[in-house]
Amino acid sequence: MQNLSSKDRCQCWPLSVHYFLYFSLLGTILPYLALYLSSLSFSPVEIGQLMAVLMLTKVIAPNIWGVFSDRSGRPIHWVRLATFLAMLFAAGLVLFDRFWLILLTLLLFSFFWHASLPQFESYTFRKLAAEKHRYGQIRLWGSLGFIGAVLVLGWLFELYSIALFPVVMSVLLLFVWGSTFLVKDQKFVEQEHFSSENFLQIIRRPEVLALLVVSFLVQLSHGVYYSFFTIQMIDQGVSKTLTAWLWALGVVAEIAVFWWMASLFKQFSIRNLILIAIALTVLRWTITGQLDQYLGWILFAQLLHAASFGLFHASAIHLIDRYFTGAHHGKGQALFAASSHGLGGAVGMFIAGYAWQAGGAELSYAMTALFALFALLIAWRWVK
Repeated sequence: MQNLSSKDRCQCWPLSVHYFLYFSLLGTILPYLALYLSSLSFSPVEIGQLMAVLMLTKVIAPNIWGVFSDRSGRPIHWVRLATFLAMLFAAGLVLFDRFWLILLTLLLFSFFWHASLPQFESYTFRKLAAEKHRYGQIRLWGSLGFIGAVLVLGWLFELYSIALFPVVMSVLLLFVWGSTFLVKDQKFVEQEHFSSENFLQIIRRPEVLALLVVSFLVQLSHGVYYSFFTIQMIDQGVSKTLTAWLWALGVVAEIAVFWWMASLFKQFSIRNLILIAIALTVLRWTITGQLDQYLGWILFAQLLHAASFGLFHASAIHLIDRYFTGAHHGKGQALFAASSHGLGGAVGMFIAGYAWQAGGAELSYAMTALFALFALLIAWRWVK
């Protein structure tokens, strides 16, 4: 494996710090936001709607920020601005406890929060240049941050109260914003004439369109897990602390994938890695929905997070980086985020609320396994 120059090494640690803090915030929101909303006596449908709003803005915000970033050539400037505004609006969770006010707070917070990461991903790939295979080793620090937040906060909320959630979230956002100043605000000058296709022509290519649809379906299939897994485990008699360790186990498996990603890319085609990841995703949701009363099976299902998120995300984002180059790079990353985590996440969480109220875990995860199966068929036929 080729070594990074000393100059590259000193530029990588600020990237890792930001990933660590950004995903620490994600490790706060995904496991515990629904639990906090449940403590406010919201119904499953209302929780599903609020979680959907949290993800829906990812359809629009990254694309707007992607245009601004590509035109200015300064992605970090736009990352800083988006993170500051997210921190500002998140304070609404400290102030409000009524449904519509929380909905507005999540709408405004998530718009700017979701706008930042695709531009940071674009910046990271540009800085890595020919060393793109090292992305996983930088990104894994985000997974470590997620684990740290899940475990520490699981202990904290069980010892004290889930009512601390809004304050913890605001403090973490302050650290995330501060970490953006560790990264150099570098201006990138793109040579647009090197690309023979415009942005819409790239999207219309069958393999690109198929990847976007597959990413949408895979992320949609995670909607029930992200919205109700903590509630599901507590309903089964699992403590908040052990539930936190279950979340952490999934991310530990994800870290292993990121660490070995460079070797996997050398040994297998990206297409085959995507097919394997989706097939294991179908298996994961089947086990989580049908065998949730058996801790051993849940432990195994959580290990499959290595495939359903880690392996799929790392493979898909490499294809996106390959498809969208030059002046289209930021917009391509934004489109991927919007179609997968944005639209897919929002639709998945919205459906999850109604499915959970109608049939609980068994019905909800059966539906998500079906969505993942559709993604597998599309990927097998069209993703190259």
